[in-house]
Amino acid sequence: MSWDVFIQDLPEVDSIEDIPHDFNPKPIGSRATLIAHIQEVIPQVDFSDPAWGILDTDGFSIEFNLGKKEVVKCIALHVRGGAEAGACVADILKKLGLRALDSSTGEFFDVHNPEWGYNQWRAYRDKVVGSLESEN
Repeated sequence: MSWDVFIQDLPEVDSIEDIPHDFNPKPIGSRATLIAHIQEVIPQVDFSDPAWGILDTDGFSIEFNLGKKEVVKCIALHVRGGAEAGACVADILKKLGLRALDSSTGEFFDVHNPEWGYNQWRAYRDKVVGSLESEN
């Protein structure tokens, strides 16, 4: 189970509910440029497969799904591990100058409080894992 964060072209509005219904996100860049920017922030990300980067640290891991097309519309981050991953995601967003949707909160990823989304995901994960364990 991963904490999923979706980086894409998002308007400068306060809430997801404020995104106009007719908003059409633009591509966020070429895959090669995005990979270069990500590796400026985190040089150890393995992009031997340019569609699927992998960062594996002692405290957390992140999979970077950029897709197979050269022009990228969205990067899906699949995060596992500790809360320090949130700061890493925030650093990437700042470098790219983009916003992200946080699947654990249903809101924009908060670069000023990146642990908040992680904590929401962890609480949900622990609840699901706990309910599965109690069934066995």
